[in-house]
Formats: sequence, C-alpha cells, structure tokens
Amino acid sequence: MTRRYWNIHLEEMMEAGVHFGHGTSKWNPRMEPYISSKRKGIHIINLIRTARFLSEACDLVFDTASRGKQFLIVGTKNKAADSVARAAIRARCHYVNKKWLGGMLTNWYTTETILHKFRDLRTEQKMGRLNRLPKRDSAMLKRQLSHLQTYLGGIKYMTGLPDIVIIVDQQEEYMALRECMILGIPTICLIDTNCDPDLADISIPANDDAIASIRLILNKLVFAICEGRSSYIRNP
Repeated sequence: MTRRYWNIHLEEMMEAGVHFGHGTSKWNPRMEPYISSKRKGIHIINLIRTARFLSEACDLVFDTASRGKQFLIVGTKNKAADSVARAAIRARCHYVNKKWLGGMLTNWYTTETILHKFRDLRTEQKMGRLNRLPKRDSAMLKRQLSHLQTYLGGIKYMTGLPDIVIIVDQQEEYMALRECMILGIPTICLIDTNCDPDLADISIPANDDAIASIRLILNKLVFAICEGRSSYIRNP
C-alpha cells in the first residue's frame, strides 16, 4: 500500500477538540499507548498517534476506492448522524445513521430481500400507483416506505456486502463492528479512550463526542475516498 500525504495537521485537530478523551474513570486500559496525559479529570489523546493512524486509514480507503470497491459508513448517535450522512453522500458511500438493525450484514439475504421491496415501493410511489390503491392499503404502504427510508435509506442502493466499513464510536456501534468481524470485513473505527483499540483493523484514537472532531476525521477519509474514485475513473 503506497503512503501518501493527506494534509493532516495537529493544530487543526486541536482546534476541533480531537484530543479530548473521556473522564479518567471511564477509560479502557488498552488505550494507554494512545493517551499522552491527564487534564482536569479527562484523558488527553496523543494526536501524533491519531495523525499516524488517520493517515494509514486514508491510504487504505484511497487504494480501496481506486479499485472501485464499496464503503459503508456507520454512526447512529445524534452527534454523528448528520456528519455521517453528509460524508457518505459526498463520497458516494452507503451509510447507516439512524439505527443498526441486527443482522444487517450477517443476514444479508434477508436484508437484500427487504431492500428489493424498498426499491419496488419507491418505484410504485414515484409512478403514483400508491395513490390509486384503497386509502387503507395506501396508508399502510406509505408507512412502510417511511419506516424503510428512515432505517435503510442510506443503503437502498447497496447490492452486496461492503468492502470496508467505517465506524464512528466503537462502543455505540459494537453490533455493526461485531458483524464485520464475523464476516471478515475490514473496519476503520473512530475510538475514544473508553474503547478497545484491538478490535478494528485500523483504530483512529479521537474524541467521538464532539461534532467538530467527528466531522474532521470523516472529512479526511472522504477526501481520500474521492481521490481514489477519481483515480479509478481515470484508470479503469
């Protein structure tokens, strides 16, 4: 894997609060190598380590995107949801930002069947066919469509398992991470000081509670994905 320069600056990360971890009483001892100090009862993340692993993650997603592979970005908590959707749409990635439904990947056959139904319902609605049905049937199908849009809207065009899954907040999205581990899907995880750095293929130590921190990490990854996609288009 070729190493590239991704314009990652410590000052920029400090301004975004990437270095602020959780309280010292809530830490995972396995995070010790990624912590530089304690300040006012919270752990301070070593941003040099953050920059290193973020750069490695950018190299990985660039190479993967340059081969035309697919990504899934997962982040369902309120502080991450909007940033996840924006980042995914910008990089033409699939995303889950409301709720991870158990078995979404490990029971892919069922998920794929539901997605086919979702796409069919969208087509029916666009063609106005739902409005021609009896009111009760129409209302029921529209409720189904709304529910599917809420929880599966970000993966409606996903036709197979993703090649890489990017996860915001390991603890919040442990079910998604676990499914990836079972299936052997490579993962990039944004981890705070209360997480286990050994679970993901690449763990990026960073503040997973601050919107600015989440957005910065995602923006770097998305830029690398977009660059990789451009390379794939130029050299099919």
